Amino acid sequence: MSGHFDTLIVGGGQGGLSTSYYLTRQQRSHLVLERGDIPAPVWRDDRWDAFTLVTPNWDFRLPGGAYAGDDPDGFMPREQIVRTFADYVQRHRLPVKYNTEVTEICADPAGFRVSTRDGDYTARNVVVATGLFQFPRRHAMAARLAPSIRQMHSGAYRNPAALAPGAVLVVGSSQSGCQIADELNRAGRTVYLCVGRHDRAPRRYRGKDIFEWMRLSGLADQTADSLPSPKLRFTPNPIMAGRHEGGSLNVHRLARNGVQLLGTLQDIDGSCLNIAPDLHDNLAGTDQREAELLGKIDMLVKMRKLDLPEEQPERLEDGYAAPLSERLDLAEAGVTTVIWATGYGFSFDLVRFPVFDEDGYPLHQRGATAQPGLYFVGLPWLYNKRSGLLSGVGEDAEHIAGHIQARDNGKG
Repeated sequence: MSGHFDTLIVGGGQGGLSTSYYLTRQQRSHLVLERGDIPAPVWRDDRWDAFTLVTPNWDFRLPGGAYAGDDPDGFMPREQIVRTFADYVQRHRLPVKYNTEVTEICADPAGFRVSTRDGDYTARNVVVATGLFQFPRRHAMAARLAPSIRQMHSGAYRNPAALAPGAVLVVGSSQSGCQIADELNRAGRTVYLCVGRHDRAPRRYRGKDIFEWMRLSGLADQTADSLPSPKLRFTPNPIMAGRHEGGSLNVHRLARNGVQLLGTLQDIDGSCLNIAPDLHDNLAGTDQREAELLGKIDMLVKMRKLDLPEEQPERLEDGYAAPLSERLDLAEAGVTTVIWATGYGFSFDLVRFPVFDEDGYPLHQRGATAQPGLYFVGLPWLYNKRSGLLSGVGEDAEHIAGHIQARDNGKG
């Protein structure tokens, strides 16, 4: 199949669908090319069975598809997320072609040629909406792990029962790593968790959800140009609880509940792991940064004279009681599975234009590149802190759709 469109959108996730929503309202000829068989397939394929959003339902704000259910303070489970995206495409009649993997975006007399395994398309504009979480990031030492121990990326984990009997080592203490370690521990598994540098935020503080505080304080709207370093665009979000108790997803609490904490993984030799003695330092840094965040909220309450109850933050220290082990023999510990909660990587090699910085991140002005007609949407910090989130991607999509319209009118 091939054809010409005014605009082609590469990627049918939240960024691509939000852009399609606005182009549909403009009655603009366009097509969304999605390599999966459903819209936003990562929510089905790269999340475990019990996964839920950690953003409250009221913060689900796709354009024309904001949450309108009866549980605004709840957290949408995986199956509902998948249904929501499918309903969104159907309700707004968005033109999505599934099972279509784009292999190259290059110049063409018509503007751009977008090549796929099923044929080529041409377009005057192209919007790249593949995000930064494109493929599981393989740990550099994974190949040195003994073949007798099963290993998987966190995106392949589904539930405790799907793992072989035995203890589990989770490497990585960001959102996925901590949630998976928590679930395995609750299921009665012996769990080891390698803890690196990470940030943490409570679910609620002084009567409000932490995401409401982010909006009230202006932190949610912090723009990319205010970051001290562009490298901070890739910093993981703070870990926080979703469906459980409503408190903080806290490594200290994991230790209290029986998870065995380790420092940063340094090396692997078969079934023997060398561990850095940095566990307590990593925990102390997390505790300090959370205290600083809550201090900023307290200051905001005082400055705005908000009538809110004072709250003494919960201070757990269980993790400091964990020994600074520098070696772990997985065979002796009964570990049969290693889960690499090491995040995702990205590559825009399919885009054949020099519009990237040294990190491979697009050079742009709120999604518009120096190559006329080439845009990006759905990236963290594309414009502000919310650009890569369900609550903010629609604003950038609207801006890009407006830029495309202005270009048609000779103003862009």
